Amino acid sequence: MLFIVSGPSGVGKSTLVNRVIARVPNLVYSVSYTTRPQRPTEVEGRDYYFVSRREFERMREAGELIEWAEVYGYLYGRSRAAIERELEAGRDVILSIDVQGAAALRKLSWPVVSIFILPPSFDVLAERLRARKTDAWPSVEHRLSIAREEVWHYRDFDYVIINDRLEDALALLEAIILAERHRRERLEEDLRPVLHTFERSDRVEES
Repeated sequence: MLFIVSGPSGVGKSTLVNRVIARVPNLVYSVSYTTRPQRPTEVEGRDYYFVSRREFERMREAGELIEWAEVYGYLYGRSRAAIERELEAGRDVILSIDVQGAAALRKLSWPVVSIFILPPSFDVLAERLRARKTDAWPSVEHRLSIAREEVWHYRDFDYVIINDRLEDALALLEAIILAERHRRERLEEDLRPVLHTFERSDRVEES
């Protein structure tokens, strides 16, 4: 399955995704490519693959990206082949993505579960963005302006989590993933050998 986690900038998407991967087995993160400059705390290949705009556009034209979007003037996208490899290996994939990318991924033929993260209020989101200290105030204002529109996309998602307390939001995200894994239609193959033992037989072994 492909789990997509979306929401406005600063809502805590990346933190939740990183934490839930550490708690849920057989769940891997899909690292995206971006033309955005690397921040001091970011690690190449863990947070993003940092590429030039020219290289990104080459990948896009070659059909190597399963989705892409321009956000705050920078390009973001994910490798189709990388996600396919993980899914074919039987692992679930989770990713943090903007609402544009989420809309593109929901159109895929793969089983997709979408989760939207909301802050408890606009003021809390503004404070979180200021506290990150990764963007100048004009950039923060721009992100908040976009957030006023993005939050209404919650209607397009399967689940909504209000990230007030991180641990509570994390528990909800984990519960959603585990519940989706246990949907009846996704367990049919695993159930067959169990149900086979209940098929009619002329003989019942004595205990």
